[in-house]
Order: sequence, then C-alpha cells, then structure tokens
Amino acid sequence: MVSIVDDGLADLLHRVVMLMGEAARRRTDDPGGLTYSQIRLLGTLEEIEPATQHRLAQALSVSDPAISRALRPLEAEGLVLITVDPEHARRRLVHLTELGRKAFHTAGKPLYDEFRAGLEAAGFPYERYLEDTLRLAEILASD
Repeated sequence: MVSIVDDGLADLLHRVVMLMGEAARRRTDDPGGLTYSQIRLLGTLEEIEPATQHRLAQALSVSDPAISRALRPLEAEGLVLITVDPEHARRRLVHLTELGRKAFHTAGKPLYDEFRAGLEAAGFPYERYLEDTLRLAEILASD
C-alpha cells in the first residue's frame, strides 16, 4: 500500500487525536454527565440498534464483558433497555430508549462544540477536518 499521508497531515491528525483525548479526560472528570465512552456507546447503539451485546462490543472494539459492565449503569438510568432476543434465549438485545437518545444528543452537542473549537484553536480548520476524515474513511474502506 502506498502511503498517501504526508508528515504535515500526520502531525495534524496526531493533534486531533490529542484534542479528543483531552476532551474525553475532561468529560470523565464531570461527575454529573455522561463520559466520553458512554456517549460513544449510545451513539454507536443509535446507528446499529437493536444490537446484541456481542455486536455492540465488536462495533466498539471492546470485549463482551466490558460491554456488559458499561451497559449496567446506562440501563439503571433508563438510557438503554436490554431484552431477551426472541430468536435466541441466551442472547440479549440492546435498545436505545427515548431518554437515552435525548441524553446522547444533549451530551454530544457540547462535546461537538468543544471539539470543533479545539480544532480551530489548534489551527486545524474544522471543514478541512471533515473533508480529510471522509477522504480517509473512503481510503480505508477501499482496502
């Protein structure tokens, strides 16, 4: 495979990853809000629901037990609903509740705004980030 990422773009992508990490750490320190991992889990669930716990674990690249642990507080808060799969009694289906959908969109908006402002403050125009991200996704999908 030919490398199509030059050093300048690689440096900018590294800065993007650092900004995301900083935002995630700050969000984890907020005792009243959703963590970055929870926001990511709810967003992934919105895209693929209903999903088995195993499918959700695959989509997030984590283990099945990690998903089980991550879902417990979300279920207790009423953000997700876990039911028995009618086609397979040992399988659990995870559904995003309306409360969970609202929480995801409410929590995701400040994170989106923070991320955009952070990129722009770092000298990385947000529109370019979007274009480059889509281009990178197309390149990765074609391999």
